[in-house]
Amino acid sequence: MPLFYQHTINQFAKLAVWHITEPEEFFSNEVSIQNVIAHAHKRIQHLAGRYLLKILKPDFPFHQVQIHTSKKPLLNDEAFHFSISHCGDYAAAIISEQQIAGIDVEIITPKIDLVKNKFLTDFELSLVPVDAGEARKIITLFWSSKESIYKWYGKGALSFKRNMGMEKLFIENDNGFIDAHFIKEEKIDLKIEFQFFDNLCLAWVLK
Repeated sequence: MPLFYQHTINQFAKLAVWHITEPEEFFSNEVSIQNVIAHAHKRIQHLAGRYLLKILKPDFPFHQVQIHTSKKPLLNDEAFHFSISHCGDYAAAIISEQQIAGIDVEIITPKIDLVKNKFLTDFELSLVPVDAGEARKIITLFWSSKESIYKWYGKGALSFKRNMGMEKLFIENDNGFIDAHFIKEEKIDLKIEFQFFDNLCLAWVLK
């Protein structure tokens, strides 16, 4: 059972990451998905994300899940908040009883170097280390952080450059946090927490 990582954020929120090595039946025997997904690996990713919700909250009310027009899954009664992410052979999920949540998991690859100017401001690029290996990690972290903000907001129609920004990065060993902001109708200060695992980056936000 490859429960890759589990973390209790506080008394009201927790998250987990699953390393997918099982066949589809392992997950489909426990949970189901609402939409038809033709691509086999994407289907397993979605099932693994739902399976994590069940691990984090065994009585998770799957029958109450609705899909927002932005494709964000949510509970209409907002009894609690949750977010799911998947990338490659990994799935991540977060559940919070009090705060709106967003989570993102990303595999660190050289491809991120090709798109950094599309989602990072000049100031954010100035925070990126000179060393190529470390730079790739931080660029991936900033992407993952902005993805987690996108999921936290949940209504779509955002610019990763104009509507969100990284301000200060605090990192020690393989974890830390980012002081960030979100701007739509008003400016909201956010704290992005993160954890690195070899070539994997996990970021989440609660607000």
